Amino acid sequence: MRRRIVTLAVTAAMLAIFLFGLPLGFGVVKFYRASEYSELERAADSVMVAVAPDLVEGIPPTRLPKLDAEESEARVGVYTPDGTLLIGDGPKKADHVVMKARSSDWASGDVGDQLVVAVPVVNGEELSGMVRAAIPQSQLYRHVGVTWLGMLGLAAVAIATTWLVARRLAARLARPLEELSAAAERLGEGDFTVRARRAGLPETDRVAETLDTTAERIRETLEREQAFAANASHQLRTPLTGLRLQLEAALESPDMDPRHAIAAGISSADRLERTIDDLIALSRQSRKPDTPLDLHALLAELRPGWEQLLDGRGLRVVTSDTWPPRASAAAVRQVLGVLVDNAVNHGSGTVTVTVREAGDAIAVDVSDEGAGIDGEVDLFALAHTTAEGHGIGLALARSLAEAEGGRLRLTRPKPPTFTLLLPGEDPADGD
Repeated sequence: MRRRIVTLAVTAAMLAIFLFGLPLGFGVVKFYRASEYSELERAADSVMVAVAPDLVEGIPPTRLPKLDAEESEARVGVYTPDGTLLIGDGPKKADHVVMKARSSDWASGDVGDQLVVAVPVVNGEELSGMVRAAIPQSQLYRHVGVTWLGMLGLAAVAIATTWLVARRLAARLARPLEELSAAAERLGEGDFTVRARRAGLPETDRVAETLDTTAERIRETLEREQAFAANASHQLRTPLTGLRLQLEAALESPDMDPRHAIAAGISSADRLERTIDDLIALSRQSRKPDTPLDLHALLAELRPGWEQLLDGRGLRVVTSDTWPPRASAAAVRQVLGVLVDNAVNHGSGTVTVTVREAGDAIAVDVSDEGAGIDGEVDLFALAHTTAEGHGIGLALARSLAEAEGGRLRLTRPKPPTFTLLLPGEDPADGD
């Protein structure tokens, strides 16, 4: 990338120099040609002023005046009106430039390898002679060549400067992209702690922020999945142990009717299977659901199973007109199942499930009429799951709630009340 940027910049500079320098080069030739003609005209005028008195009197001049330093390189000759050389340098017979000066104020042109200027010597309307001044064209080419070399030198300096500046700019532009590429490669290799350096360029800084956000989200997702897997493996082992104990107890009492134990085991297995299915669905869920949850329908679905668990203790489900929460049905089903299991195994009396609004959230309270809970006990620790429950435990239930953007907490120890807070979706926001 750096090489391409430098090549593009240098090529653009060379093209600009060429497009600007080509007409400038021709302009230099034109300028020096006009300058040489002007100096030749001054030289011819100086000689004409000096020899005019003699030519008007018909006396051939015997010597030419000394020219100024700027005019000293000119080769000057004086001609008769018919074009014959009287004195000085020049062809014996006047060339076309000299002959042209007979009928004009002055004449100029190229004769062979010379630049020639001629001026007439007049007395009133009478032509007394012509003065011719010439220099070799090599002198013109020498001046042009020196100027062109200077222009080429300036062009080389400009191209070199462009190359240096382009290298610095290319490094400044390419370095952030190279660092972003390296950071993305490290992210692809599993280093989720990678952070892209800010380079002060708005475009690359936005990409760096996006990459950092992506790395952080992937890291959090993996950590959540790893913790989720660890909790699930730990918590699912507990209900399996409970099921095993039920079956072993039935085997140890051969005189008892096994149908009750078999029915209880099948019920436990069905609930465990549903738990596993929900866990698998949640583990495959890459993002929060786009559709709101029909919480009332979910509670109606779960109520028969809860009544069976309570075995006549009593169940109250209190709902109100609330906007639907945005959460996964599988996650909410598992969390509420854990709370009801907890009330069945550790509480007493009627279990009450209440749905209410709590600010911008939807709250689901699960309470019973038990003696209460010791406030110093950490109910959400892994070690607090008991073998009697057939759910996934309070620790994983809290993880599920937090994964859905909600919270699970003990809001009142006596009588015990657990509250599941779910993010709500106000219907007015969708209008």
